[in-house]
Amino acid sequence: MKMLPPHRHRSSLEKPLRLSNLPGVTDWAGKIAYLDRDGVLNRWREGYVNNADELELLPGAGYAVGLLRRNGFRVCIVTNQSPVGRGIWGHDALSLIHDSLQEQLLNEDEDAELDLILYSPHAPNQGAWARKPRPGMLEAGRQLIENSQINPDQPISISYGRNWNNRPSEKESILVGDRESDILAAETFGVRAIQCDPETGIAGVIDMIIPPDLEGQN
Repeated sequence: MKMLPPHRHRSSLEKPLRLSNLPGVTDWAGKIAYLDRDGVLNRWREGYVNNADELELLPGAGYAVGLLRRNGFRVCIVTNQSPVGRGIWGHDALSLIHDSLQEQLLNEDEDAELDLILYSPHAPNQGAWARKPRPGMLEAGRQLIENSQINPDQPISISYGRNWNNRPSEKESILVGDRESDILAAETFGVRAIQCDPETGIAGVIDMIIPPDLEGQN
């Protein structure tokens, strides 16, 4: 197994992460929503989402992300993007796709800010720890978000697997994905997993995370 790390949207991985305040929430209580991308936020496409014009938001995805953040969740995208490692297109093309994703989410709900976007560019045959079903992206996401609350101006050295000690509890966190690899990554990491239908995405399971009677509460 290779400890190939994940990559971070428009940033070096271990650069300090500065987060905006959660809407209506005074203090973050440690909850993270780890979200896969394709089939969760945007429509899955045969042959990949190759450019920003091909990115189609699933209905209600923006509202669901906004609802998570209004209920105290930080939102961390964890997505396998092997076209980069396969040489189909590069990091710059993926950055534009993720810019469009954030823009479309905010157009639907002004609170639908993505706190962190992590991706694995590694091809499946590289055996990367950062590629789901392995948990490297989730491990990095937790450490980056935790560090942003404790030492927001300090870079972080991220640990993986057996080298990461004193892990925080993931009891209140969740992962939403549409594939078995997402669920296996969540199980290895130790976070509650919810598998969604790729035709409906996160909007189809949001009531399993935030019951309708709590949707208006922070």
